[in-house]
Amino acid sequence: MKNRVTGLGGFFFKTKDPDAIKTWYKNHLGLNTDQYGCTFWWKNKEGEDCSTQWSPMKNDTSYFEPSTSSFMMNFRVENLEQLLKTLKEEGVTVIGEIETHDYGKFAWILDPDGNKLELWEPIDAAFL
Repeated sequence: MKNRVTGLGGFFFKTKDPDAIKTWYKNHLGLNTDQYGCTFWWKNKEGEDCSTQWSPMKNDTSYFEPSTSSFMMNFRVENLEQLLKTLKEEGVTVIGEIETHDYGKFAWILDPDGNKLELWEPIDAAFL
């Protein structure tokens, strides 16, 4: 496979009060927050629009399960289906099935420390 990870798609973390954290980051660091957190827009080397999501989530979210970590990273990838096949062959633990949305495909794996990682084959144009 040519590329596996092409960039950071997002950083998600648990907090007791997501709204207060979003307000703090907006007021003190200037993040343009919304109900999901903050979307950072940038251009890849081909000049295409890309995004990275920063999202605080409630401490009791089940989205990170089976990981007990307080964070989850999302990595932008190319050809998610082939990447998952390769990762399975390499003995990487895959969680659940691929989900497809109008903004891309998603899959989840565990790293050796038990951190859940989200893999995203994005369709950035869906956000524009």
